[in-house]
Amino acid sequence: MVGFDPSKEKLSKAEHGAAGAVSGAATRFLCQPLDVIKIRFQLQVEPINPKFTNSKYQGLVQATQRIIRDEGITALWKGHVPAQILSIVYGFSQFLSFEILTQQAWHTLPFLRDDSYRPFVHFICGGLAGTIATVASFPSDVVRTRLIAQGEPKVYKGLAQAVTMIYKLEGPSAFFKGLSPTILQVAPHAGAHRRFLEFFASHLARVQAENDFYVQNANGSVGYVPISSTGSLVCGSIAGICAKAFVYPFDLARKRLQIQGFQHAREGFGKPFTCNGLLQCLYVTIRDETLLGLYKGLWPSLLKAAATSALHFCIYEQTCHAIALAHR
Repeated sequence: MVGFDPSKEKLSKAEHGAAGAVSGAATRFLCQPLDVIKIRFQLQVEPINPKFTNSKYQGLVQATQRIIRDEGITALWKGHVPAQILSIVYGFSQFLSFEILTQQAWHTLPFLRDDSYRPFVHFICGGLAGTIATVASFPSDVVRTRLIAQGEPKVYKGLAQAVTMIYKLEGPSAFFKGLSPTILQVAPHAGAHRRFLEFFASHLARVQAENDFYVQNANGSVGYVPISSTGSLVCGSIAGICAKAFVYPFDLARKRLQIQGFQHAREGFGKPFTCNGLLQCLYVTIRDETLLGLYKGLWPSLLKAAATSALHFCIYEQTCHAIALAHR
């Protein structure tokens, strides 16, 4: 996702949104097992460490084996349907709004057309686009977390029952539990992601210009060229890792807030976690699990962030290119 530029192959706003939806759906399916393990780690109060034998999950490999043994291999795709809905809605909303925002910035504020302002424009527009997409897709995230968090016997048999029971028993506001830490994290995460992407892309261009966003023109200025799949994979992976680590504590708080009132479905997973808001969530986590508790699940999260970022941007760029070719 590189934002509006007159030298790009021209696609409609709907086509940019469709490309984002396709990339989101494909990426989600491939990365879902890492997401399941990450959420299980985030919700466990006990240490994620092989030395603590009373912990249900003690490491990435052990957790994978335990989930398969206790719940079957399909459990690694628990919550996949709402996760796909989340990805499609988020991908469509994010890419579409980012293209619209950067285009409006280009036309409304002419001085921003200078390439030196591109990183700043992408940071602001990326943060706004991420916030819009998060609010639009958040109910799917709550349902996904509940489906992944529950043990056996299941409280929710599927997506439809989960939505119905949450609405009847907890009200519409339950679909937005954990929204506050999400909003706090999404703008800096999306903005930082794009800034990191720009940073690593510009450095990669010095080594292999044809694989990156920019090339040096004869007059010394920096100009745009289409990004290759290789450049997208490399820069997207590194940018995803850096951005995820930057805001991770808010992601953990979001998941813990989303299961408040749902602890009865987690018998057998260890000590229940209870809190009444973002600040208390962070405080209780640090008090009971030390500061490192805010980073539980970071390792599978970073693996997922690298894979997701690389695949998401690569598939998006290639989908846009395929749509452009179809017009010719």
